[in-house]
Amino acid sequence: MQILGVDVGGSGIKGAIVDTDTGKLASPRIRIETPHPATPEAVGRTLSDLVAQHKWSGPVGIGFPAAIQRGVARTAANIDTSFIGLAIADYFSQLSGSPCFVANDADVAGLAEMRFGAGKNHPGVVLIVTIGTGLGTALFANGQLLPNTELGHIYLKNGEEAELYASDAVREAEELKWGAWGKRFNRYLTTMEALFWPDLIVLGGGASAKLEKYSSQITVKAPVVPASFLNQAGIVGAALFAETCLKSAQ
Repeated sequence: MQILGVDVGGSGIKGAIVDTDTGKLASPRIRIETPHPATPEAVGRTLSDLVAQHKWSGPVGIGFPAAIQRGVARTAANIDTSFIGLAIADYFSQLSGSPCFVANDADVAGLAEMRFGAGKNHPGVVLIVTIGTGLGTALFANGQLLPNTELGHIYLKNGEEAELYASDAVREAEELKWGAWGKRFNRYLTTMEALFWPDLIVLGGGASAKLEKYSSQITVKAPVVPASFLNQAGIVGAALFAETCLKSAQ
C-alpha cells in the first residue's frame, strides 16, 4: 500500500509517499517551512500545499507535535495553542481533501523503528527519543505502544524542563559543542533510565545522525543506537499509522 506520510515539526513540515510494505519512500521527500505562528489555518494551508505538490489524493498519515486522543489535540508543543481541543484529523481532512489520520509525532516515529528499524523484533522495553525542536518520546513494551507519553516535558533534578535543557534547538541556540550538549542529554537519559529501565534506547531526529560526536558522554546501562530511519522515521511511521487505521476500519 502507498500512503503519503507527513511529519509536522516546529521548523519544517516534511512529507513523502511511503510504501508501507517495505517502509521505503516511493517519492522524493518535500520539506516546507512551518508557518509562524503555527495556527490551525496556517498549518492546514501548508499541509494542503504539500499534498498538492505530491499530486496526491489518497490517505494521509500525519505525525503531529501534540498528545492526540481519539483524533483531538490535547497539548501543543512548538505549535500554536489554538490547536488544543481541535479535532485535527477531521480538520486536516476537510482542508486537504484527503482522508487524514493523525497521531503524536514521536509515537509514529517509533512505529517505523519498531516495524522496520532499530527496534524490530526487540523484546522488553524500548524507549525512542526524537531530538529536534523539542524532545519527543515513544515507549514500547514487547512491541506494544503506550501512546502520548510526552516525556520530554518532565523536570530534571536541576529544575529544568527536559526539552528546554537538552533539545537540539537548545544546543543550537546556546551554541553548545556536542560534548557539552551530550552531558545535558545524558542527564535526561539517566533520568529516563531510573524511571523506566529500558532494554534499548533508540535516538531519532536530526541529532541522531551525530551520535558519534556525543556518545562518549552517554552513561546509561541500556544500549543506545541511532534510529535506522534517522529523521525520516516520522514520515514512514505516519504512513504506517494511517495504514493501521484503514485496516482496522475494514
